[in-house]
Amino acid sequence: MDHFHYVGGELYCQQVRLSEVAAEFGTPLYVYSRTTLEEHYDRFAQAFAPLDPLICFAAKACSNIEVLRVLVQRGAGIDVVSGGELHRARLAGCPGERIVFAGVGKSDHEVREALTTGTPPSTGGPPGEPIRTFNVESEQEYESIAMAARSLGVRAHAALRVNPSIDLKTHEYLHTAARDAKFGVDMHHARTLLRKFHAEKHLRLTGLHVHLGSLIHDTRPYVQAINECLTLIDELASDGIRIESLDIGGGFGADYVTGEAMPAAEYARAIVPLLEQRVRNGLKIILEPGRSIAANAGVLLTRVMFVKRGPQKKFVIVDAGMNTLVRPALYDAFHFIWPASVSPQHEPVRRQSSPDMPGLETADVVGPICESGDFLAKDRLLPAVGRGELLSVFTSGAYGMAMASRYNSHPLPAEVMIEGSRARLVRRREDYRDLVAHELPETTQIFDGRTAARRSET
Repeated sequence: MDHFHYVGGELYCQQVRLSEVAAEFGTPLYVYSRTTLEEHYDRFAQAFAPLDPLICFAAKACSNIEVLRVLVQRGAGIDVVSGGELHRARLAGCPGERIVFAGVGKSDHEVREALTTGTPPSTGGPPGEPIRTFNVESEQEYESIAMAARSLGVRAHAALRVNPSIDLKTHEYLHTAARDAKFGVDMHHARTLLRKFHAEKHLRLTGLHVHLGSLIHDTRPYVQAINECLTLIDELASDGIRIESLDIGGGFGADYVTGEAMPAAEYARAIVPLLEQRVRNGLKIILEPGRSIAANAGVLLTRVMFVKRGPQKKFVIVDAGMNTLVRPALYDAFHFIWPASVSPQHEPVRRQSSPDMPGLETADVVGPICESGDFLAKDRLLPAVGRGELLSVFTSGAYGMAMASRYNSHPLPAEVMIEGSRARLVRRREDYRDLVAHELPETTQIFDGRTAARRSET
């Protein structure tokens, strides 16, 4: 279980018993395994080594600065989709040449931060280099970034995000390259834009970017998308337009169920042969894995508050809800949930929805949020648990804490990094002061419309 394993009925992360971590830092609590993060990154680096790619971890999957720092130190770049993620990447020590900026809605302020060698003092940002490239998603966005680059007197690079309109067997919210998606441009429009803007000197449009979606457990969509991109590259080359980089995105699967996802090496076996000669001819390849690196590097620990039996249902009410982990409510996503302390007969060998063990009971695992959609699991087979017992929600390292909220005015949980035999707090638990820090009278700002009107008249 990627360094999360049971010993004598007790769940450990590496050499640390997680019941002790929960006792020390409280719950809900996100726990990350440094070794797992490193090993998962290394698997991608080794599998795709013939392409010498820039592997940019998708910060949206898990944006904790220490998680990013671990991967940057390993050699990763960072794929960011906001100014806040750019700020985190710089704090994590990521060089600008290893940062790519994606997303359909980059603000003018965010663009200028990415183009300059530092962030404004008001943000408390560290100095940093301009980023490697923008992944642009529309004609207006390209023109806006180019205008900013000209006004600053800098030269930047951009890749155009294209949509090959490939049908994916995944949740509709996770499919990002469909014909009617908000992301990217269709291949026909891409040809027009690349021919129109390739000579712009302040924002060199010399790359292609394609990101198909998430939880893709098949190599065929990648093969189809890459081949379409290579065809476009060849067409442009015949017009004297050289594409220097191809970013094939991420979307690689993770094991929510044991054995569900393909290993990095299997994706590489299908992708590397398509690109090896292109790389030898000078094409730079970029990858953007997120979930496949972080998901099984983290668990969510949550404490049972109450057990409630209704006429037809048993409810295990825990202190983590949709505010802590929204994936089950938002995507109807599966996460394996199991007690952190069990009898030997209940030590799980596989993560699956219906374990074949004696003495299990069916229950809904639900949180404290006042919404009927607040659940972590429905109709799940579990050992009998009681008030105060600790549960572990597996495969929570991606899109767990990154999507957490303060809904119902619950403070955000803490995060811990396990390094060998040591558990290190990498984000403190919020308290009520954090909830209201921006609402107290001394922090408010008043705009007087009448005064503003008088100023404008003069």
